[in-house]
Amino acid sequence: MKKTNLSALFLIFLNSMLFAPCAMLFAQSPKIAGELKKWHTISLQFDGPQCSETDFSPNPFLDYRFEVTFSNGNKQYKVPGFFAADGNAAETSATSGNKWQVNFVPDEAGTWNYKVSFRSGKDIAISDQPDKGKTLVPEGISGTLTVSATDKNASGFLSKGRVEYVGGRYLKFGETGEYFLKNGADSPENFLAYIDFDQTYRYGNRAIFREGEANPKESCHKYEAHIKDWKTSDPTWQNGKGKGIIGALNYLASQGVNSQYMLTMNIQGDGKDVWPYSDHNERTRFDCSKLAQWDLVFNHMDRLGMMIHFVLQETENECLLDGGHTNVQRKVYLRELVARFGHHLAATWNMGEENGPAGWTPVAQTDQMRKDMANYLKSINPYPIFVVVHTHSDDAHQDLVLNPLLGFKSLDGPSMQIHNVQPINERIRHFIDESSKTQKQWVVMFDELGPAHKGVMPDEFDAQHDTVRHLALWGSLMAGAGGAEWYFGYRYPHNDLMCEDFRSRELWWKQTKIATGFFLNKLPLAEMKAANELISAKDAWCLAKAGEVYVVYLPKAEAAQITLPDGKFSVKWFNPRIGGNLQDGTIKALTGGGKVSLGMPLVNDGKDWVIVIRK
Repeated sequence: MKKTNLSALFLIFLNSMLFAPCAMLFAQSPKIAGELKKWHTISLQFDGPQCSETDFSPNPFLDYRFEVTFSNGNKQYKVPGFFAADGNAAETSATSGNKWQVNFVPDEAGTWNYKVSFRSGKDIAISDQPDKGKTLVPEGISGTLTVSATDKNASGFLSKGRVEYVGGRYLKFGETGEYFLKNGADSPENFLAYIDFDQTYRYGNRAIFREGEANPKESCHKYEAHIKDWKTSDPTWQNGKGKGIIGALNYLASQGVNSQYMLTMNIQGDGKDVWPYSDHNERTRFDCSKLAQWDLVFNHMDRLGMMIHFVLQETENECLLDGGHTNVQRKVYLRELVARFGHHLAATWNMGEENGPAGWTPVAQTDQMRKDMANYLKSINPYPIFVVVHTHSDDAHQDLVLNPLLGFKSLDGPSMQIHNVQPINERIRHFIDESSKTQKQWVVMFDELGPAHKGVMPDEFDAQHDTVRHLALWGSLMAGAGGAEWYFGYRYPHNDLMCEDFRSRELWWKQTKIATGFFLNKLPLAEMKAANELISAKDAWCLAKAGEVYVVYLPKAEAAQITLPDGKFSVKWFNPRIGGNLQDGTIKALTGGGKVSLGMPLVNDGKDWVIVIRK
């Protein structure tokens, strides 16, 4: 009788276990976190290969492809997952582990089935070949989630649903059908350069820096003025970190601000203090704990009702990844951000600040590079996402970049920067009208007010904000903009890179809240179009639902005429500076059929007024 070779038997057993079907190895269910409700984030965490952020081969961000397919009836979403280190990296700052996570937001109640795909291979994460590579645990794990109906009492967007592009001039909530009108903070652009995030500091030690850049000798953001705005029920991490940034968002939301602009990568840019990578000089490996901490903040924004405006690059670094092309570096960057953050209910995916050629930009992305990047963003995010591109500030460079993109299916609109306040209304209307002639109507956002050194100044320098209110705020909304964000300039306190206290512009937030509330609450917004030709007063604007409702903005109260069709109409006045109810004027009613006079407000203070004419 032959002797049994125990070592050989052990090797055979080990080999069989390593390559056994995944379902045999993983009888246990994934760890599930989150409320099983429609529009709520549900996180599924699986055990997979042990990895580290610093692993060279295999690279956990490139050489594994983790996806989970969720299905409910005819609906199916293939959601990319990500390497989550130890599964609690926001708290532990772990760089290694065997946890792999997927974030899913159901848009239907009922039973959702899920099934895991997990494969390994060189650069497989960015491959579009479904059968490429080798299967690994947790391949094949499946299960169900029973999701209840929308919680109508949930805070923020959780009761309203996802903010979606629906083919018109305005974004719309998936649950309620209400329209979303953006009123955001466009500064600080380095909002995520926050000292409590792991591995966050200002890169470089140059003694000289140009105006408009962050001072490398100064600290990253602390937002200490807003610690008092943090509430005991709000999130923190690592024994109380995060109160400043969470408090800042609480304050903004309390003022009616519903969006925050933020660069996700400003390497070689003005701030040099925001990157998602495991190191400033890395391009394909990511900082698991930093990104998990970012996501705690983004989850809070969902609950506050604040859109996350992701700006994926800036003009100085738009060719940093793959020379501007969408290749390995850019694809893995975009895939990681989408896998971690694509589930959030309100997000703008902005392809880049001041994108495209300009005199001060030595290299820039081309039209085809922009299209490739937009196509890839749309292809990897299973949910409906809103993709835009930020412009340079002058007409010529805007036309150079935007005209070739008119009608392009993967771009949902421009993020407009306009240097001179005077033509804002005309430029917004121009791209709304030009896109309407194609099969892709754009949502046109006004996202940066010039001149660059000025923007919206602090209240102490401009308490009334008359010019900005007139030409930028009402000018953009009366043109039909999908909303606006407010840039702080670089030459005043609490500027575009160094803002620490959003109360520096509290008087301005009051005015923006008045304007957005007026448009959303008093008008059939999506059915109205700019019709300035109907009004006789110089520099006045008109927004109209023909034959039904007309809104006229007068830069100053003066005698004005409007051309109306036949019918009886009421006339009311609204004060855009202080808000309140609609008021009677000297003419309460009129009969259409040509040009008719609108009268005057009962109190003429020589300032701007808004007139509402209804059939």
